Amino acid sequence: MRKIPLTENELESIKPGEAITLAGVLAIMAVAIIAVIVYKLFIKDTGKVKLPGGYSFERK
Repeated sequence: MRKIPLTENELESIKPGEAITLAGVLAIMAVAIIAVIVYKLFIKDTGKVKLPGGYSFERK
């Protein structure tokens, strides 16, 4: 495999914190979605959740 070294401008444009920030935001969003689902299932009286893709959960 042939490697081509990066130029100074390309080296300066690399920002290593972007991936960490994106992973953090996605993790917080996942926790928020799960918290809403748990709230709807266990706290509310109706206990019914409909998810995209045809998935449905109901507590009776």
